[in-house]
Amino acid sequence: MLRQLAIAPLLLATALTVPAANDHHGDRCSGVRVPGAEYAVSACLPDLTTTGTTKTGHTDPLDWKGLVTADYVAPSGVPGVQIDGYFPDTSHTNTNHRDWNHDSQFVIRLPKNWNGGLVVAGPPGTREQYANDPIISDQVLAKGYAYAATDKGNTGDELYKDGDRPGDAIMEWHRRVAELTVAAKRVTDQHYGRTPRVTYAAGLSAGGYLVRWQLEHYPELYTGGIDWNALTFTRQGSLLTTLPPALRAYPRLAKGDQSAREEIVAAGYPADSEKQWGYHYTFQWDLLQRVVREELDPDYDGAGQGGTPLCPAGTGPGCDTDYDYASRPESVHRAVERISLTGKIQRPLISIQGTLDALTPPAAFGDVYDRMVTDAGRAPLHRYVHVDGGAHTDGLVVLDKERLKPMLPSFVAAFGELEAWARPTTRS
Repeated sequence: MLRQLAIAPLLLATALTVPAANDHHGDRCSGVRVPGAEYAVSACLPDLTTTGTTKTGHTDPLDWKGLVTADYVAPSGVPGVQIDGYFPDTSHTNTNHRDWNHDSQFVIRLPKNWNGGLVVAGPPGTREQYANDPIISDQVLAKGYAYAATDKGNTGDELYKDGDRPGDAIMEWHRRVAELTVAAKRVTDQHYGRTPRVTYAAGLSAGGYLVRWQLEHYPELYTGGIDWNALTFTRQGSLLTTLPPALRAYPRLAKGDQSAREEIVAAGYPADSEKQWGYHYTFQWDLLQRVVREELDPDYDGAGQGGTPLCPAGTGPGCDTDYDYASRPESVHRAVERISLTGKIQRPLISIQGTLDALTPPAAFGDVYDRMVTDAGRAPLHRYVHVDGGAHTDGLVVLDKERLKPMLPSFVAAFGELEAWARPTTRS
């Protein structure tokens, strides 16, 4: 039986659906209700892919900036209905649809020529519900799948302000993905007259972590899943153990200290990913360390919130560059354990991992989760694929054109493999 986790009460609410005035294809734009939603508005669109939604304003290119290469060519010609809205929530971090001033926003896309399947996704990092539009939505819409995505309940660089105790913001992510999956299935039933024959979870980075959690905790909702360079929280620390060594060593490397390079490699980062390190140090390593640490260990910097950006090593208490997870109180380790994965997946999962990923490097993330799955006795349900030359996101390929290559083609190929492998069950 599906573990409810506060999903059922939300499904009792009635959604508001505003009819669209431009029904180009005879699709039913009005009358589609999203169970549990506080607000929803629908529109019939000539093209649900980013080729069309970029023109009509039904996506946000800033939300997926850096996730695709500059020469990305989107598919096109997928007419259907798009529903945008939000579930009841009390936080206000999402800046999409600013007049809404509301979190737990979602988007649901219903192609006119539906293949009977549904793909559900959460965004990477601190992004919002349109982040996966080119890398997941476009790809599955072109195959005829319905698509649903959530902002996972909180977004932005201060997402740690959501919730009352350490880990609450991240725990909400899981509830919001499950909530949307349940609602999207009800929507397809209304719109097409039947529920999906297959439901897949898909995601990149933090979105990939959500896929793993869903298949561990809510298998009743899914036929299978696919993750891409996924985060892997474990009680041993994950990001909180890989990021600080890189933050300490990189400034010395930038000054010519080659011993610092070896320290970064020893922390798990691929040696051949060095051309990405300057970018990650400036824009991602430090920010991610401070956001995740503040969410799970808010007492580290005392009354401060979010730490001090790029503070030099040894500059005093509360500097995230000096963070030592192993020495932190047991309460911090319990907070991390609360959001940790177990490897106990209960549906087929394909994980693709870039060999030159310098944010969630394979040695500390993908390889670790693969071992967790094996140790949990679930190896037959997991296929783990290393993608040679893959960086964390395809937008980073420009940093090292000799070594790096886009991973989107590998995602598309792996999704096709998932379709052939993960067959419908009576519980999907």
